[in-house]
Amino acid sequence: MITSLQNPAIKNIVKLSKSKERRDQQLFVIEGARELSLAIQSSYKIETVYVCREKFHDTKYPHVLDSIAENSLFDISPAVFEKIAYRENSDGLVALARPKSHKLHDIQLSENPFIILLESVEKPGNLGAVLRTADAAAVDAVIICDPLTDLYNPNVIRSGVGGLFTVQTAVCSSEEALEWLKSNYISIYAAELEASVFYDKIDFRKPSAIVMGTEADGLTDFWINNANERIKIPMLGKIDSLNVSVSTGVITFEAMRQRGDR
Repeated sequence: MITSLQNPAIKNIVKLSKSKERRDQQLFVIEGARELSLAIQSSYKIETVYVCREKFHDTKYPHVLDSIAENSLFDISPAVFEKIAYRENSDGLVALARPKSHKLHDIQLSENPFIILLESVEKPGNLGAVLRTADAAAVDAVIICDPLTDLYNPNVIRSGVGGLFTVQTAVCSSEEALEWLKSNYISIYAAELEASVFYDKIDFRKPSAIVMGTEADGLTDFWINNANERIKIPMLGKIDSLNVSVSTGVITFEAMRQRGDR
């Protein structure tokens, strides 16, 4: 059992909270048995798993360790787990895994696709929440253009409760995304405060992509000018915008309502 906070492996897990370390080592951290289970189901390569038995005995996913090789599994003390855990009330599992590539050409589209596109998302919590919404709505994919945070930030995995592992996700430039959407005959709807068309007046029953910007800056002119339509959510109070993950959920589930087959 690992009991020392100075253990090199434990110190390295702490280092992986930084994007540069994740990129240089080609490793990222998964916390939680549910999230690990989803990563395994999605064929992520799991390098090592650290388990605090005192906490793990309460997990709802007791069989998640069955597929982990014995030489990749390490017991740790509660104190060590507290050092490397990112969230409260966790179930005692922290794993290291290899990231995947997230290319547009790897996305498998359904016959009538629905895409969520995020431009320059910077808050990992927002990105995770959008991935959680995307999973709940069974959208085809989430495309992240010109991101200011990386997919494997621990807060993306935490706030998305593993949505990163269940939703097809691509990272690219806005120019690449626009070309790809057009080549797949997907209509583009840009969410924008100054738009004149309300989101629920759009026919989302055809192949569609919604494009969402940040609360601070909204979308750039690139997407506003290249969209088939600019749409907005009515703001009835004194505040003029919603959190991007909330806005994404509102529009996405309107599209799913229209597509009654979902």
